[in-house]
Amino acid sequence: MSLYASYLDEIDTRKIQGLSPKPIDDGALLAEIIEQIRDTGHEHRADSLHHFIYNTVPGTTSAAGVKAKFLKEIILGEAKVEEITPDFAFELLSHMKGGPSVEVLLDLALGDDKAIAEQAAEVLKTQVFLYEADTDRLEEAYKAGNTVAADILKSYADAEFFTTLPDVDEEIEVVTFIAAEGDISTDLLSPGNQAHSRADRELHGKCMIDEAAQKHIEELKLQHPGKRVMLIAEKGTMGVGSSRMSGVNNVALWTGKPASPYVPFVNYAPVVAGTNGISPIFLTTVGVTGGVGVDLKNWVKKLDSDGKPILNNDGNPVLEQKYSVETGTVLKINTKKKKLLSEDGEELTDMSSSFTPQKLEFMKAGGSYAIVFGKKLQTTAAEILGVEPKPVFAPSKEISHEGQGLTAVEKIFNANAVGATPGKTLHAGSDVRVKVNIVGSQDTTGPMTAQELEAMAATVLSPAVDGAYQSGCHTASVWDAKAQANTPKLMAFMNKFGLVTGRDPKGQYHAMTDVIHKVLNDITVDDWAIIIGGDSHTRMSKGVAFGADSGTVALALATGEASMPIPESVKVTFKGQMADYMDFRDVVHATQAQMLQQFGDNVFQGRVIEVHIGTLLADQAFTFTDWTAEMKAKASICISEDETLIESLEIAKSRIQIMIDKGMEHENGMLAKLIAIADKRIKQIRSGEKPALKPDANAKYFAEVVVDLDQIVEPMIADPDVNNADVSKRYTHDTIRPISYYRAEKHVDLGFVGSCMVHKGDVKIVAQMLRNLEEATGNVEFKAPLVLAAPTYNIIDELKEEGDWEVLQKYSGFEFDDFAPKKEARTEYENILYLERPGCNLCMGNQEKAAKGDTVLATSTRLFQGRVVADSDTKKGESLLASTPVVVLSAVLGRTPTVDEYKTAVKGIDLTKFAPPNQTPIDTKSVHF
Repeated sequence: MSLYASYLDEIDTRKIQGLSPKPIDDGALLAEIIEQIRDTGHEHRADSLHHFIYNTVPGTTSAAGVKAKFLKEIILGEAKVEEITPDFAFELLSHMKGGPSVEVLLDLALGDDKAIAEQAAEVLKTQVFLYEADTDRLEEAYKAGNTVAADILKSYADAEFFTTLPDVDEEIEVVTFIAAEGDISTDLLSPGNQAHSRADRELHGKCMIDEAAQKHIEELKLQHPGKRVMLIAEKGTMGVGSSRMSGVNNVALWTGKPASPYVPFVNYAPVVAGTNGISPIFLTTVGVTGGVGVDLKNWVKKLDSDGKPILNNDGNPVLEQKYSVETGTVLKINTKKKKLLSEDGEELTDMSSSFTPQKLEFMKAGGSYAIVFGKKLQTTAAEILGVEPKPVFAPSKEISHEGQGLTAVEKIFNANAVGATPGKTLHAGSDVRVKVNIVGSQDTTGPMTAQELEAMAATVLSPAVDGAYQSGCHTASVWDAKAQANTPKLMAFMNKFGLVTGRDPKGQYHAMTDVIHKVLNDITVDDWAIIIGGDSHTRMSKGVAFGADSGTVALALATGEASMPIPESVKVTFKGQMADYMDFRDVVHATQAQMLQQFGDNVFQGRVIEVHIGTLLADQAFTFTDWTAEMKAKASICISEDETLIESLEIAKSRIQIMIDKGMEHENGMLAKLIAIADKRIKQIRSGEKPALKPDANAKYFAEVVVDLDQIVEPMIADPDVNNADVSKRYTHDTIRPISYYRAEKHVDLGFVGSCMVHKGDVKIVAQMLRNLEEATGNVEFKAPLVLAAPTYNIIDELKEEGDWEVLQKYSGFEFDDFAPKKEARTEYENILYLERPGCNLCMGNQEKAAKGDTVLATSTRLFQGRVVADSDTKKGESLLASTPVVVLSAVLGRTPTVDEYKTAVKGIDLTKFAPPNQTPIDTKSVHF
């Protein structure tokens, strides 16, 4: 069967699903299609023309290469297609955005036919995705006296690719659609359980919210032609949980504008809004597509005569509506006045933060990538010509306060700044291009990152990046047909690009499914590093890490840079003493609870949490930084003591060496280089040349939170509060309750110890609790299933050496087998211990799930509706979050324990301990090293 015949079969299958033909990225298939176009009598010629013109993926795909070559033949007169004139061929090349199309345009522009060269030059002047090889060709031709090359370079130096674009519309009319009340997780826009389809944009678009919402959006578009649908989180924040490029893609698909008539299902410029604005990492993703994020402020706290918030019976502030945004409301956005207006022109709220000069540039260019590459192209062209770049782009905001010290994040940004004013010290609010040291791509967003790399015509990892890793953790638990189709292809692409990959595309080392955040935490070997990762939990305990969308990850991989404002910081310190029977996870929950008690509002949101953790090693400190995603913080930085940092770096070195020993080293020698960087950093610390990162004493913070360890007297649970009468209070991470609240009456259907929130010590706690129960009662019986997924294989290897894994095996009813991985997700659970494959497991929600309507107690990070557990017809699923000992004991009891039951169960167990840095460190830092 020919490739085209197979494609026709796929088209028929997709038609039954209500889908269009899948966009073509395979060059061999497109070559067949071109032969059918050449044959003027072919039965499929008309369809073949349509697929060639309108349904071929641009960028660096093999199909793009074949398409560009054929268009070149048409322009040169070597091939004749009545429907594609040379002028139309140039237009099609202009929409292919780099890679083979730029190569062809350069061939034509630097060729001997003057008329063709001039026409190719005019198209090239509109392109920005040029790389060194492309600009080198232009430079060589320019130096040889080629006037066309000189003309192109002058256009680039003047940034005509940007200045000739139309300005942003002064007025944008929108019609509102309330997607939900309360915080909207990106899971609503792009469900984790549909992660396998993210690279198929049309198919994935079918999962946004639900069919009823999609139908309603389409109806609004018909009822309000010319107006844009604005998606709203009423009484909440839009896009919490993760950056989720696929979520923005889905919103743009349903409400945005087509990026090109010749590229299907790629839309841009969505408008999203929330009463409390947009989650910071999601807002970055909105900028990638040139969209608008709106902070509505349409509900405000009701104040008493003294100006204090009036509280309801639950102790929450009473809100009153400032103006209505109910579904179907017509509003106007004035981009020059930077105001949100009613249909009649009444001012509703200021939108200055939505229309900064930089964001307006993103909107004008159709997305942030075009600006990033455009600036780079302008600089390169100006250097070749020996001229100053024409001042076109908004200057980066540089804020410097004389005499004011630097926070930790300000120090890191200043140290890694690229292109900033030499010698100028930058403070929070400054716009900065920074060098990125470590980049992580995970396997459910990875296929989109690969697409983005192809779209921006990137072919190799930037040499500026110290370490880059592609994981296999999000699809680790079930090796189903979808994973088998997507994962090997992804690993092959990323390995060829220059990344170390969790699974070996050549099959020469054992497949690794370690949780990406844990791997990134190990390969981050410098506390001054900047890390970008394709997951909101990219929050390392060394350096400063930012969770990002798949496109920003691609940009970091391709350029070794990222652009963002320096965030404000909130300083977190500790006082008092941690009770012997408490676990550090309870300190993490208490930090959130005490912050809300102290300030009323979440001062962490959108800011960096600078946590003075001091004596806690990187693995355990990661529990805090990881949770800061749920605190809605932009990032977190651990301030560590010198000796603690050295010990953490030594552990990181040993784990990187294990990766090398297992055969994971890339031919570019990346892992060995990381060990060398760690050795250099350790030497700097020991010599006193460059101690562990610390803020200046006179640094300025947005707020300072002091956590009183003496107040933490019982374990704490983050509760989704699924039955709260106020819908906006459900499924947030702000409801932190002591276990006594549940009076030992809360039934638990399933326990889960796993995800990135646990470390080796957590798994040892499980083993020790089983030993204790066996000693006390003679055996162990579970009244609820307990699922255990260690984060990494290294942990399992160490547990085997130390005798703990044997205990776990003794009481397990299931143990993963890498040589016979599960082909289907588990749908029913017995009251036994399940030892699952290292990876995300239940926390991700795309493969394994609890039974519908279950109450799950987990160590993970996600309590959003439908993530770990879906609702049944009769009961809401609940995902409550707690420490490892609470989860294990609850699975044994089948309910939440009393405080006394908990204290008895953990007696003699080495829990994750912590002492504030200003105290003498405890003898045992924690559990396992």
